[in-house]
Amino acid sequence: MIVGTAGHIDHGKTALVRALTGVETDRLAEEKARGITIELGFAYADLGGGTVTGFVDVPGHEKFVHTMLAGAGGIDMALLVVAADDGIMPQTREHLAILDLLGISRGMVALTKADLALPDRIARLEAEIAALLAPTGLAGAPVFAVSALTGAGIDPLRVALMQAETETAIRATEARFRMAIDRSFTLAGTGTVVTGTVLSGRVAVGDQIVISPSGLAARVRGIHAQNRKAGEGLAGQRCALNLAGEGVARDAIHRGDVALDPVLHAPSQRIDVALRVLGTEPKALTTWFPARLHLGAAETGVRVVPLEGPIAPGAERLAQLVLDRPLAATAGERFILRDVSARRTIGGGRLIDLRAPARHRARPERLAALRAMAMPDPARALTALADLTVIDLNGFARDRALALPELDRAVTASGVATIPGSRQALAPARLDALREAMQAELAAFHAENADLQGVGREKLRLMLTPRLPKADFAALLRAEAEAGRIALDGAFIRLPGHLPRLSPEDEALLELILPRLSGEERFRPPRVRDFAHEFGAGETEVRRILRMAARQGRLDQIAHDHFFARATTVEMVGIIRDLGARSSDGWFTAPAFRDRVQNGRKVAIQILDFFDKLGLTLRRGDLRRINPHRIDLFTPDGQGGQP
Repeated sequence: MIVGTAGHIDHGKTALVRALTGVETDRLAEEKARGITIELGFAYADLGGGTVTGFVDVPGHEKFVHTMLAGAGGIDMALLVVAADDGIMPQTREHLAILDLLGISRGMVALTKADLALPDRIARLEAEIAALLAPTGLAGAPVFAVSALTGAGIDPLRVALMQAETETAIRATEARFRMAIDRSFTLAGTGTVVTGTVLSGRVAVGDQIVISPSGLAARVRGIHAQNRKAGEGLAGQRCALNLAGEGVARDAIHRGDVALDPVLHAPSQRIDVALRVLGTEPKALTTWFPARLHLGAAETGVRVVPLEGPIAPGAERLAQLVLDRPLAATAGERFILRDVSARRTIGGGRLIDLRAPARHRARPERLAALRAMAMPDPARALTALADLTVIDLNGFARDRALALPELDRAVTASGVATIPGSRQALAPARLDALREAMQAELAAFHAENADLQGVGREKLRLMLTPRLPKADFAALLRAEAEAGRIALDGAFIRLPGHLPRLSPEDEALLELILPRLSGEERFRPPRVRDFAHEFGAGETEVRRILRMAARQGRLDQIAHDHFFARATTVEMVGIIRDLGARSSDGWFTAPAFRDRVQNGRKVAIQILDFFDKLGLTLRRGDLRRINPHRIDLFTPDGQGGQP
C-alpha cells in the first residue's frame, strides 16, 4: 500500500511520517535548514502486519503544489494532515480538492500537534473536518488526534493503517507495465536509477522497457520494490529501477516520464476528457482556455476546448485538452488543471480518448462515442462503442494498457463481432448490415454497368458505411470471397454469378473476330492491332472487347497482344500432355512444342509462359512438364483436353 500525505505547510506531515516509520523524509540540506519539505520524500515501514507500507511525503507550500501532484498519483490512501493549533488552512482545502479530483476515496485524517490544543478545540476541529470532507470522496474518513512530539495517538493511527494495508485491493498486475517516474539519479557503481509508483502490470529484472514520451529504450538491471531488493516490481508498489542501455542517463530521463511496456509507447498531444471545474472558479471555462496540466508526475501547458459549451464552476462536461508537448498517458487516468500562474487549482477529471480529432470534435455522434469510451469496464465500453463506430482493438488495448488475455476476455464478454484476419470490431448487426450493403451495391452496379467486370476495390470501400481502413477492408473482402459471397477479380470486386455482357455493337465486332481465331490460324492468330486495322476499329476498343470475352471464358489472353479461343487453349493443353507422355521422364522442350503448333519461337514461348503462370506447367531451365495437380484447369473432366 502507498500512503500519500496532504495538507498545509508546517502542519507536521514530515514529523508524522517520522513518528510512524522512524524515517526522516526531508533529505535535502535546504529542507532541513528551512524546516519545510521542498521535494518528495519517501519512507517505508512494516507497521506490524508483515508487509511494507510506503509513505510519500509531499510539500504543503503553495509554491510546491506541482511537486505534491507528482507524488499524489498512484497512492492507495490519503493521509490528510491538519494541525490542531492552525486548523483548516488554504492548502488543506486545495490538497483535499486535488485528492477528490484524483478520485481518491480511501483516507484518514491526522489532527497533528494535538498536545497544543484543548479537548474542546479538538472536538470543534473534528466537526469542521467532517463537514469539509462531506462533499468529497473522503467523506466519513476517521480522524486521529496525534502528537509526533509526545507520541500520543500514533499507535492507534498505526493500527488503523495496518488494517487498511490488509484491505488494499491488489492492483491490475495482469495489465501491461507502467511506472510513473518522479526521480532520476545516478549511484556510484550502479548507474542510472529511476523511482516511481508502478501503476499497472509488473516488471522483472532483464525486461526491456521504454521511457515515454521520449521513446528511450532501456533494460532493467535491478529492482528495489518498497525499499527492498526484488526480482520483480508489481502494481501498487514504489520501485527503484536500475536501468541500462544506449543513451540511458540521469539527464535523459525526467520527472513525469513513464517507464512502460514498449507496446504502450504512443505519446498523446490531443486528448478528450471528462473535466470537472471546481466551484471556486470565478467564471466558466471557454474555448482555448489556457491552463497547466498535471498528469501523474508530468506537467505541461494546455489549451482547454469545451465540447458541450462553456463549463461553469461546479459543472462537469466533456472537453478536449490540446497539450504543448506530447505526454505518455493511459485512458482512465486522472489529471489536474491549475492556472498558468500556478496559484490555484481549476479542476480535473479523467482521460477518455488519447487520439482525439482536431476536426468535428463536438458532433453529436462524436460525443456519444466519448461517453461510451468513458466507461471504465472494457467489455461495457466495447459493447457501447461497437454500436457507434468501428473499433481498432489493438489501439483500444494499448490506450487502456490491457494485456492480450484481458482484451480477449473483454471482447468475448462484450459480444462484439470481429472481421476475420483483422483487428477491427463492431456490433454483429452492423457487420451484417455492412455485408448486406456490399451485396446491394454490387448488384446495383452490375445492373447499371452490365458490360463492366466489377467495382474497383477502393471505390467499393468508399461506397460503404462504416468506412473501414484499407487493410481491414481487404481482410473483409478476403473473408467474403472465401465464404463465396463475392468474387475477387484482380483489382475488381463482383458478385459470383456476374459476367460482363457485351453490347450489341461489341458482340457484332466479336463475331467478326472469332472465325479468325479458329481453323488453320488458331495457333498463330492475328494480333490486336491487326484486327483493329482489318475491321476499322480502335485498337483500345478491340482489346477491351477481347478482354471481356476472356472474362466470359470464351477466349484466353496469352500475351498483351495475342488472344486465343478457349477451345484452342484446351487443344494446346492436350498437346503438352502428349509431349510429356512421349518423353521418358515427362519433360519436354519449347522447340518441341513450337514444332507441334507450327508457330514462331516468340509466340510459342509466350504460350508456355502463360501456362507457367497458371501453374499448369512446371519449368526447370529450358525444360517443362505438366503439373498433375493443375491438369483439370481447362479440362474439368481431367482428361487433358485431347482433341
